Amino acid sequence: MELNDKRTKQTKMPAERKPMRYAHPDGYTGVCFDENGRFIITSGSDGDIRIWESLDDDDPKSINVGEKVYSLALRNGMLVTAVSNNIVQVHSFPEGSPDGILTRFTAEANHVVFNNAATSVAAGSSDFMVKIIETKDNSQQKTIRGHEGPILSVAFDPKDLFLASSSCDGSVCIWKIADQTLVASWPLLTKSNDVSRATSICRLEWQPRIGKFLAVPVEKTVKLFERDTWENTDNLSDDSIKKPLNVASWSPCGGYVAAGSIDGSVVVWNVQTRKCVERFQHEKAYRICAMAWHPSKGTIAYTDVEGNLGLLEGVLANAGTKELASHSTATTFDDLFDEADSDLLTKGMNLSPPSPIRQPLVDDDDDGEDDNVMAVVNRSRHHRAIEDDNSHDIGSPTHFDKLDNDGDDDDNDQASSAKAAPVFAAYSGPVPTQQQKPFQPCSTPSHLLHRFMVWNSTGIIRCYSDEQDNAIDVEFHDTSVHHAIHLSNVLNHTMADLSQEAVLLACAKTDELPSTLQCIHFNSRDTNKEWMVDMPDNENIEAICLGQGWAAVSTSAQIVRIFSIGGVQKELFSLMGPVVSMSGHGEQLLISYHQGTGFDGDQCLGVQLMELGRRKKQVLQGVPLPLNKKSYLMWQGFSAEGTPVFADSEGIVRMLNRSLGNTWIPVSNTRDHCKGKSDYYWVVGIHENPQQLRCIPCKGSKFPPTLPRPTVTILPLKLPYCQTSSEKGQMEEQYWRSVLFHNHFDYLAENSYEFDETAKHQALKEQQELLMKMFALSCKVEREFRCEELSEFMTQNVLNLAIKYASRSKRLTLAQRLSNIAQEKATALVTIQDEDDDFQAEPKAGYKRSVTKWNSPHVQPLAQSCVEKEEGSEEGVQNCEEENDNNGLDPEEALYAKRRFDPFSKDLGSTEKITPKSVTLTNSMLARPNPFKITSGGISSALAGGQTRNTNILDSMTKTGKKSLSNNSQSANKSSLVLKPLTSKPKAKQTQATLFQSTAPKSSSKAVEEKAIEARPVQSITPDSKNTENIKSKTGFQLWLEENHEDIVAGSPDLTEEEIIKEGMNRFRILSSEDRKAWTVKAKKSGSINNMPDEEDVQKRKRVEELCEDDPENKKENTEEPESLAKKHKQQHVSTTSRLAAFAFKKD
Repeated sequence: MELNDKRTKQTKMPAERKPMRYAHPDGYTGVCFDENGRFIITSGSDGDIRIWESLDDDDPKSINVGEKVYSLALRNGMLVTAVSNNIVQVHSFPEGSPDGILTRFTAEANHVVFNNAATSVAAGSSDFMVKIIETKDNSQQKTIRGHEGPILSVAFDPKDLFLASSSCDGSVCIWKIADQTLVASWPLLTKSNDVSRATSICRLEWQPRIGKFLAVPVEKTVKLFERDTWENTDNLSDDSIKKPLNVASWSPCGGYVAAGSIDGSVVVWNVQTRKCVERFQHEKAYRICAMAWHPSKGTIAYTDVEGNLGLLEGVLANAGTKELASHSTATTFDDLFDEADSDLLTKGMNLSPPSPIRQPLVDDDDDGEDDNVMAVVNRSRHHRAIEDDNSHDIGSPTHFDKLDNDGDDDDNDQASSAKAAPVFAAYSGPVPTQQQKPFQPCSTPSHLLHRFMVWNSTGIIRCYSDEQDNAIDVEFHDTSVHHAIHLSNVLNHTMADLSQEAVLLACAKTDELPSTLQCIHFNSRDTNKEWMVDMPDNENIEAICLGQGWAAVSTSAQIVRIFSIGGVQKELFSLMGPVVSMSGHGEQLLISYHQGTGFDGDQCLGVQLMELGRRKKQVLQGVPLPLNKKSYLMWQGFSAEGTPVFADSEGIVRMLNRSLGNTWIPVSNTRDHCKGKSDYYWVVGIHENPQQLRCIPCKGSKFPPTLPRPTVTILPLKLPYCQTSSEKGQMEEQYWRSVLFHNHFDYLAENSYEFDETAKHQALKEQQELLMKMFALSCKVEREFRCEELSEFMTQNVLNLAIKYASRSKRLTLAQRLSNIAQEKATALVTIQDEDDDFQAEPKAGYKRSVTKWNSPHVQPLAQSCVEKEEGSEEGVQNCEEENDNNGLDPEEALYAKRRFDPFSKDLGSTEKITPKSVTLTNSMLARPNPFKITSGGISSALAGGQTRNTNILDSMTKTGKKSLSNNSQSANKSSLVLKPLTSKPKAKQTQATLFQSTAPKSSSKAVEEKAIEARPVQSITPDSKNTENIKSKTGFQLWLEENHEDIVAGSPDLTEEEIIKEGMNRFRILSSEDRKAWTVKAKKSGSINNMPDEEDVQKRKRVEELCEDDPENKKENTEEPESLAKKHKQQHVSTTSRLAAFAFKKD
């Protein structure tokens, strides 16, 4: 036979078979290469077209073209597919944009092919017909009738004179295209009544370029029929073939034929020698349903009926270069230049895949070929590589015009490449990325006939749009919320959201109808629970969401409209860019939008977070959304606890960290849990407690089908910390993950939501346990400085344990440092307490009071009880520790909670926030004892002194028996308007409220006086009569305010009493510490808070004091009762933990 006289004889070279990978669900799977061989394109029964850069591509681009794809063909940037609704359609490549419908059949189309010039498409259908359609004008069609069964496959003659077809009627026919007449017919196949029942799909193909032979797979052989004579000149077979062949494919050079069988055998023959040069068996013996040759390399891509994709590389590795060079100019340039240089330059420039040339090169001007060839020769090495790689057209007839002259053929190829090259003549800068289209979270693509409109924690909304029904089904996870709803989708709604209150639906505008919002408020008491709103004519709804009592709509005019759940139009505002998605949770509204134009595959998105409650505010505005490179937004929403979360196409899930300046932290990577490279997880929700990511696994797709019903999978959450394989890295990750996922307790408390206090205590306990484990590990590896760093995160009780651990580990230096740290923390508590004493005291009696931040009932002397016990004696320290242990929190924890809560506390009377300034330590403060030292006499009078190291470290380790609290403790927090405190200890709040009353009733004077006794520093265990008397002196600020009240009023006569108090506070702050101390001393001498004691009371007091001085025993008896009374009330008071907790988590 006459293939080419200049071809050299080929020898067999073992090919390398790559492991197959999952590409699509089971069913017919098509495959082809693009003209340049840069991409592998597959189609499957899931209706997707996937574009793979290589077999190892973990994230191929997916284009959904229908419910099911039966066949695909690609040429000149046109991607033609035969899909399940009996149509043949066109999409642009690689963008995937729909480009129209070529033709329709009355049954599904089974096979589509291009002619060489890409000017016509042939399609064979199960309705026994073959159609030839012009790509430029689909009205120009030719129909071939004559088969008596469904068409299996079709093939164009390279010279566009004949068309070959195979059919379930068992025949293979040759048709003349010009007049659609039958030229030849052979009864070669087994008859069947349907394609699915056919033994073989008989994918026949003409020899490229010259079309001398037609290869037809028949049983276990490939029959070659010669052109014009239509005789079977030869048969290609091999002993390894045990089952009928299913598909045959010619190499681009026309010298080799590959065939695949129904049992997974793949064989390659050299047509000239009729010898088998390569054979292998499918690893699982699945049916081979499609094969495609690389346009310039000896590589074969193949697929099986299970949806797997495989590669056979190096089939023609030792076959010489002449066959490939004569067909592809890209290979010619690869021979001349280093291929790696071209790849490097292309990658470095980040060029997007070029748009292939639509027009064939058959009309190129021959007169300009020499000039074009010279232009190619004179261009730089790298420039030529880019031009050839992106611009040659493998379907051009110029490749096949001069088969007898290889040199002329090469020249023509170079000339053609030069003609097509100006598209990439120079690098023009970054390539803009196409903006992501708006989408609804937890929804599948809208073009699907059966799809999920939403799947969230409330329920599922499905949409069915087919010939039988166009309806929407609403299903609730908890049927006690509402029963299932069936709606008729008359308006063709494409968007939906679901909450505990309503169903929200929206449709796009049409030529006849405007874009409409429809809400079904099933919690309404009205008879008619449905309302609808039409958008203005120039607006189209692009995103919707539901919150608690409101609904939001974003339109194409970049306007967000807020509606009440009953249909009242409320606020509206403009977005800074086109919307991408919206989510609602409670009072929060999260909007993502295009902040600008992205480049080189990146999206430029921004995020806006608002609160739509009574106090409307904007939390985030114009903040960029951190997406991975070359990824896009896949899902956004809120955790069940109300924290914003989003996921990108790379599988990275990020959560908002409110405690770190509203930053985004990656909390999970779903790709780490995928079993295969083509598997994905479809996110439907996330929980912070317990830490769970709820997803639906999708095999070979990024979204699940409606049937069978998908199963939700729980994925764990993990922060991407370094060295998590080590014990240290694991504990660090666990600690900070626990801190992050329990920040929502603070947010819930600030916004008056209920939460589980037990869960918060448990989380805090786990965090402190992890800190102690890390401390022990650091001690073990002799990292004492790291131990000191860890101690900064510890609470007071855990710090005591750390000191004890360090001492027993014979690290006395470390124990001493930790003791100093603990002392500093205790001193900080004292400073905060004295600030509260100065600025939270009650003003002059008779003033009109309103609830403000500094006099609110929940603002209490937080650490008073513990501080007094620490100052008083060893017993007091021990009792304080015991109370802290009983309540789960210690002063350090409560101090941290207070400082964290203050900036976000709510004021009923005023929105002004008053932040107390730091106060210089007075002598009385400095004289407070070291809580970790107990001297031999049991009395400590100063922080510093001649203390030995061992005493300073271990003194506080001894504990006595626990003292029971008084049985008559009663709760005073029942009137709280917000969340419960962490531990309900009533006496502190009751006493504090009494202290802040303008006129105290006589019945409560006893408690007030006892509170005053506790507020003074105790310098000795021996009770002093002055400290046990029922006298409560005014504070220095109160006394100062009384004397300066008229001056403040004279300077600002319009001020209210509340504003006068605030102004007085500001003026008192700027006084020097000496002046304030003087006022405090003066106040102590001035008398009680209500009335000065009268003369009779003074005389009685003096008489009692004289008697006590004369009779020491009587003095002891007289002082026992007040002392016991004070101790009793100390026991009734809540611990520092409860005081701090009530302050941090209670508001008016």
